[in-house]
Amino acid sequence: MKNNGSIELLDEALTLKGYSPKTKKAYINHFKRFCVFVNNEDEKINEKWLKKYTLYLLEHKEVSHSYANQAINAVKFYVQHVKKEKMKMCDMPRPKAQKKLPNVLSEEEVKRIIDALSNNKHKVLLMIVYSSGLRVSEVVRLKISDVDSDRMLVRIRQGKGRKDRYSMLSEAALEELRKYYKEYKPKEWLFESQDKKWHLSERTVQKVFKNACKKANIKKEVGIHSLRHSFATHLLEGGVDLRYIQEILGHKSSKTTEIYTHVTKKSIGKIVSPLDRIIKQEQT
Repeated sequence: MKNNGSIELLDEALTLKGYSPKTKKAYINHFKRFCVFVNNEDEKINEKWLKKYTLYLLEHKEVSHSYANQAINAVKFYVQHVKKEKMKMCDMPRPKAQKKLPNVLSEEEVKRIIDALSNNKHKVLLMIVYSSGLRVSEVVRLKISDVDSDRMLVRIRQGKGRKDRYSMLSEAALEELRKYYKEYKPKEWLFESQDKKWHLSERTVQKVFKNACKKANIKKEVGIHSLRHSFATHLLEGGVDLRYIQEILGHKSSKTTEIYTHVTKKSIGKIVSPLDRIIKQEQT
């Protein structure tokens, strides 16, 4: 198997199918690692070796189930769309999706993180992520024209699933955004890179968030995506209907949005701990 040629064909097929650059990169890297595992032997690109590779990933590499499933999808895509062969997956046991609750910051913690930043560009960046519930890939690709201050909306172009949508624009974020615009004078991208020809990288935003958490003395294990989780949870706690939250976040399925019902303090917070009852009874 000529690896370079196979990668080029895979890249071409993914492009024709309309996969996003991020997914393309992930699939190609998964396929490259699988090729190394089978010593680039074309005849080993089948269900038998894919099972062995999946076990290797889970047992030896101890990867997440979602990682293993994406690796399976990448190899399957290559077989079906590049080799033009059918791959029987009915006997292929899939790792069960792990149900993990998102890490959520309190409103006070969000404020501490934002206040910890002295750089106005970085502060506005995180304010927009949180107040509009954006993914890091979405905020870095915002253009000046995507901010509609008259309607108080932010337009997200070609978000996850290649869909356009609108999210809310916070008044506080808009006020800081205007100050930022006067200071930095961006031309096309709302958050330009240093050379001003392109937008900030996702990694840069992640570093900004990590540094802000360190300054704010946040002990929770959180990433930049936690601001989006926190936004959704705080909306739910504020009484916003789950269907509206689903639309704002751009979730295809309501089941994805329903996970926030498990982390909100809205219902749990009303329950009185039996320990508090016992203590109060002793005090009376």
